[in-house]
Amino acid sequence: MIALPFTQVDAFADAPFTGNPAAVIPLEDWLDDAVLQAIAQENNLPETAFTVSLSPGAGADYALRWFTPAVEVALCGHATLASGHVLMGEDRPSIRFRTRRAGDLTVTREGDGYALDLPGWTMEPAHWPDLPALLGGPAPQEMRGREGGYRLFVYADEAQVRALRPDFPALAALGNLLLIATAPGRETDVVSRVFAPGAGIDEDPVTGSAHCLLTPYWTARLGRDRFTAYQASARGGHIGCRLAGDRAILSGRCRTVIEGRFLLRGG
Repeated sequence: MIALPFTQVDAFADAPFTGNPAAVIPLEDWLDDAVLQAIAQENNLPETAFTVSLSPGAGADYALRWFTPAVEVALCGHATLASGHVLMGEDRPSIRFRTRRAGDLTVTREGDGYALDLPGWTMEPAHWPDLPALLGGPAPQEMRGREGGYRLFVYADEAQVRALRPDFPALAALGNLLLIATAPGRETDVVSRVFAPGAGIDEDPVTGSAHCLLTPYWTARLGRDRFTAYQASARGGHIGCRLAGDRAILSGRCRTVIEGRFLLRGG
């Protein structure tokens, strides 16, 4: 029997039962991809993060991969933040992760939380005539996109974003898209909701990767290098967003909620 250390963390969480839950499972060596996917499916959380320690001189501390219950993803912000929270312990000031498709990502201690250094991704104007209706709301003011399935919909106000009622089966049939609805916020500068039914997540509670896109967009629109953001899911979560060159620096807190072992039985 193999027993893997298991920690469940609420990331971008100011209080219990908020933010986005992620499982963090450090490994000695990579398991087969099918096993990693099966573990993520068993956990049934938005993301399960797996890490493997790298040798000194590698330029990063850990290799990092992320899986939803359905697929491996190219980038996951909240599970990276959760991984930093678990592996940094009490005293380590920062940690660097090497990823397969998103480059090196760094988590740094910042006050009673953390700062997460992610790529800041820009988008191009786009138009998808059928998607707004599937999101279950009015026509957005603006649509933008980026390769990799990223779709941004900008609405007039927070009320419109909160009122969206997506057709999740229809959206899932379109494949692995990350659909981001955003607007100016009432109590924060920006509000958003994020849907990824094609990846097995109808509505994501708090999405770091979405804010890789929202940070360059909203800093340009607001005319400043930082803003406050709230993802208005049922759990909800606050994110501080700052643009530093071509990097999106996201700040937030983490709370450990479960510690234990994941048991893999041999054949």
